[in-house]
Amino acid sequence: MTKNQLVGEIGEAAARLQFLKIGFQFDPRSRLEAGIDAIVEVMDHGKPLAKMIAVQVKTTDNATYPGEDSQAFYYLLKKEDLSYWRGSNLPIIIVLYRRSDETFFWKEIPRGEEFQDRRLNFNKREDVLDGNSADKLGALTVPSAGFGYYVPPLGGGEEALVNMLPVTLPAEVFVSTTPHTRKQAAAILLEDEEPARFDWVIKGDTFWSFHDPRHSVCRRIVDMDQVEAIGVEALAFHEDVDERNNFSYLLKQTLGHQVRHELAWDKEKKLYYFRAKGRNTPRTFKYESAKKATEAEVVNVVRNKNDRDRVAFVRHHAFVPRFESFYDEWFLILEPTYHFTFDGFTPHTYPDALLSGKKRLDKSASLRGQVIMWHRFLASLDPVSDDLFAVASGEPRLSFGAPPAIELPTKVPEDVWGSPKKDEFEREQDLLDRQ
Repeated sequence: MTKNQLVGEIGEAAARLQFLKIGFQFDPRSRLEAGIDAIVEVMDHGKPLAKMIAVQVKTTDNATYPGEDSQAFYYLLKKEDLSYWRGSNLPIIIVLYRRSDETFFWKEIPRGEEFQDRRLNFNKREDVLDGNSADKLGALTVPSAGFGYYVPPLGGGEEALVNMLPVTLPAEVFVSTTPHTRKQAAAILLEDEEPARFDWVIKGDTFWSFHDPRHSVCRRIVDMDQVEAIGVEALAFHEDVDERNNFSYLLKQTLGHQVRHELAWDKEKKLYYFRAKGRNTPRTFKYESAKKATEAEVVNVVRNKNDRDRVAFVRHHAFVPRFESFYDEWFLILEPTYHFTFDGFTPHTYPDALLSGKKRLDKSASLRGQVIMWHRFLASLDPVSDDLFAVASGEPRLSFGAPPAIELPTKVPEDVWGSPKKDEFEREQDLLDRQ
């Protein structure tokens, strides 16, 4: 046997051991193989799934791959191998094994007559063959045409956050009669010399608020001698659905009053978004994440790729709010999203295209981080003990607890479903080119 044959045998044995560590079967072919060294069967925690992948192993002792640096390299396929693989009815991958540093990299071989490129580009971080590859490998067995079939997540479990924040309610609700409709009351407050406030609801001839209207501008719209305070539970968990819906609206109005200095409200999209501090000016929010202190650029200025002095659009972190009650507790359910403007203030003409592109980039970790960020922001609005004016004022407020966490039995694969994602900057520039 030649040295190359021995190196090849060592490479196949090493690849077999690596696939067994992943949890997949590895069945070598006979000496008559012409470009496929083995067939790998996808396994789900030891259970064979009858989903097969063809494997070609290429082994080197210590050679440097073409174009190799600390981040990437490329590999040039043989024409005869490409011709052989093109008609395969199985997905095919190539595995590169280097003995000197015990590295394994893998890549799918594109099939079909339209594929002519012999060069495969490898990313040293994303294309490593190890336990984290299980879901990507399993995804290769899903047909690209037709309805497909299900390949279960093959990794372990993970912790998930539920995008709902427990709400701590004020102890009392102030109730009074009013001779005004909601529209009339709003007009009266806007015409008054005192700043208007709208953290109240009017239903029929009844006024509700968490603050005492006798000590605010709202005294203009209520019957002062009819104001009384009642326990919040009487209205928050009323048996009548309409009454609970009215209470939900009161929560929404109160939330809007609390965040009015930091967030703006988009009436059409029904979402809150971070206000810009100035025209074409980025804004950051510093907070404690799940593990460490961090910051998010909550107002992001994106510039045109051809003219860096020109602002293409401004992206604001935003969320769609909804209040729901479950048993004896209220929750703020928030859906993280984005709001787009031309300069931080003027609404963008085509926000849906920008939102669609950005949403495709957001992975589970990004959404998780946004839920945590919004909780930290809402919690930061609570008065603290050294803020004497805020504490002494006794202004009733909604407080928000941390989002609940649950343990999932299997890990949700991030990069299996859908087409490969481009770099964020590249995606945004593609959107700009289409405008």
